[in-house]
Amino acid sequence: MEKQYFNLISFFNGYVRSYRRMNLSSLHNRSMFTKREIDYFAHLGELLGFDAFIEDSKFDCLKGRSRPMDLSWWKWDARFDDEYFLYLALHLERENVWEKDVDTIQKLFSQTKEEYIPHNVIGIQFVESFERIKYLNELILQKNSIQKSNALMIYRYYDAEINSERIYACSFTPEGMSEVRKAICAQDQTGYWFMVFEEEYQQADFDNEKISIER
Repeated sequence: MEKQYFNLISFFNGYVRSYRRMNLSSLHNRSMFTKREIDYFAHLGELLGFDAFIEDSKFDCLKGRSRPMDLSWWKWDARFDDEYFLYLALHLERENVWEKDVDTIQKLFSQTKEEYIPHNVIGIQFVESFERIKYLNELILQKNSIQKSNALMIYRYYDAEINSERIYACSFTPEGMSEVRKAICAQDQTGYWFMVFEEEYQQADFDNEKISIER
C-alpha cells in the first residue's frame, strides 16, 4: 500500500499553540507531563478519524517479541476490510530520560512485520544538550532510508541561559530532513507551562526591553 503521509510540522505547530491548554504546572510530575501530551495526540488522532490506542504494541523482528508503543493511530474502513485495520497511520513515543534517546528511535524504526510499519512517526525526546541532536538525526536518516516513514522528532533540552526548555523539532521525509522549527517551553507567573515559537519569544524579550528603557 502507498503510504499516507501527514504534514507533521503542522502537528508540531498545534502542539506548541495548544500546550498551555494541557494545564501542566510546577506541581505536576514527569509522568503527568507524559500522560497529558500522549492524551493530546490521542485526541488529535480521533478528531482526524483514526482509532487511537495508548500503550499499544508491535512486533520487533530482531528481538523476537512485541514491544510497546506509547500511542498508535490505526486506519479502519469497513468498505475495504471489515476484519482488519488498513494500516498503522502513526506511531508516537515520548521519553523523559536522556539515556533512552537511542531506544526511542529504535522503537520508532524497528524491524517489524509489514502491517506494523507506520506511515508516520513522532518522537518527543528529552536530550542532554543540543549537541546530541546531530547524532540522533543521523541515526534517524539511516533507519528511515529503510522504513520510509514521514517522521517528526521533537527534542527538548534545558537551557540555563534562559532558565527554560528549548524545543527543536525536525521533520523528515523518506528523502531526508525537510524542515526545522524551534520553540521555547517556559512557566508563566502562575507556574503553568506554555510554549511559544522562538521568533515570538525573542520578539517578546525585545518588546519588554523596549518598555523598560522607555520607562
